[in-house]
Amino acid sequence: MPRRRSFGSIRKLPSGKYQARYRDRDGQMINGPQPFDRKGDAELFLADVQASMARGDWIDPEAGKVTLRDYGTAWLAQRSDLARRTHERYEGAFRLHVCPTLGGKPLKEITPEVVRIWHSGLLAAGTPWPTVAKAYRVLRAIMTTAVDDERIRRNPCKIKGAGDDRSPEREVLSVDEVEAVMSKIDQRYQVMVLLAAFTTLRLGELAALRRRDIDLVGGWVHVRRAQAELDTGELIIKAPKSDAGVRKVGIPTDLIPSLRWHLDTYSEPDRNGRVFVGPKGGYVRRQNFRRLWVKALTAAGLTDVHFHDLRHTGNTLAAAAGANLRELMERMGHTSTRAAVIYQHAAKGRDREIADGLNVHIGGKMKLPGVAS
Repeated sequence: MPRRRSFGSIRKLPSGKYQARYRDRDGQMINGPQPFDRKGDAELFLADVQASMARGDWIDPEAGKVTLRDYGTAWLAQRSDLARRTHERYEGAFRLHVCPTLGGKPLKEITPEVVRIWHSGLLAAGTPWPTVAKAYRVLRAIMTTAVDDERIRRNPCKIKGAGDDRSPEREVLSVDEVEAVMSKIDQRYQVMVLLAAFTTLRLGELAALRRRDIDLVGGWVHVRRAQAELDTGELIIKAPKSDAGVRKVGIPTDLIPSLRWHLDTYSEPDRNGRVFVGPKGGYVRRQNFRRLWVKALTAAGLTDVHFHDLRHTGNTLAAAAGANLRELMERMGHTSTRAAVIYQHAAKGRDREIADGLNVHIGGKMKLPGVAS
C-alpha cells in the first residue's frame, strides 16, 4: 500500500523500486518521471515538486513533451506582429538551421549543453556567423515563449554573445571610388548611388521614394517607407525597420542640381510618382539592380563591394564632417538604447549642417550627372 504523506504518495513496486505520485494544480494525479531505487530519492523528488508549486514555478512534465518543430511552427504562425519579410527570414532560419538538428527533440530535452553542441556544430560546418547568430536569436525567442507558456522552467539559450551580429568590417569606399562606380552604372541609377553614399539611405528606402518625399528647396529627403522583396518575388511596401527609420535626412546642397536633373529625366511625373524607376517603367528589384551594380563595379575596377557599403561610406564621411554618434544614428535611422543614454544631450537640428559639411567631398571634385562641367 502506498504510504500517505502530507504531499503526494510513495509506493513500492514489485521490482523493489519506488514510485512517487502527486496531484497537479488541477487535481490530476501525476506519476514521477521514473521509479527510484531508494525511497529517500522519491521523498526528495516530492519535496522538490512541493517547493516548486509553493514558489509558483512548477512545470507540468507533460507540457515540455511537445517537439521543438511543432512548437516553433505554431510560434511562427502566431507572430502576426512580424513584418512579412521578417517573418520569412525567421521561418527560413528555423527551418534550415534549427530544425535539422533540434526539431525532433521535446522542449524539455533541449538543455544548455544541447544548445551549445548545436551552435558549435553549425559554426564547425562552415555556416557564416551572421546566419548562425540569426538562427540562435530565433531559437532563443521561441524558448523564451516556452518559458512564458510554462512548458519549460528556464531558457536553455545561455551562450554569451551568440546572438550578436559580428559581420566583418566592410571597406569604406573613397569619394573617388564612389564616383568611379557611379559613372559606370546606368544613368538612371547614378543619383541613387550618390544618395546612398551621401544620405546613407538603404536600397529599399531609395526604391520606395516618391517625388513628394524630396524637398529640393530645403534640401531634405523624407524617409517614410521601404520596399521589400519576398522570396516569392512579391514586392511589398512597408514601414522602415524601426520608428527611428522614419526620418528626415539632409541632402548636400551640391547634389541638388543632379537630383533635380534626375527627377526631370527619369522619375515618374506626378507628385506621388516614384523617384527611381526601372528601364521599362517597372520597380527597382534587388536582383536586377545587383547585376547592374556588379557590372559597374567591374568596369570601375572594384570588387567585393556591396551597395549597402555605401551607407558605411556615408556614415564615415558624415563623422568626418563633425557628426557625433547620436546624430549619425538619427541620420542612418538606427536605434540603440545605450547610444540614446550616452548621447541624450546631443544637439538637435544639426543634420542640415552635417549634410552641407559633405559638400567638401562633392562640389568641384566630382563629375556629377546632369550638371554642366
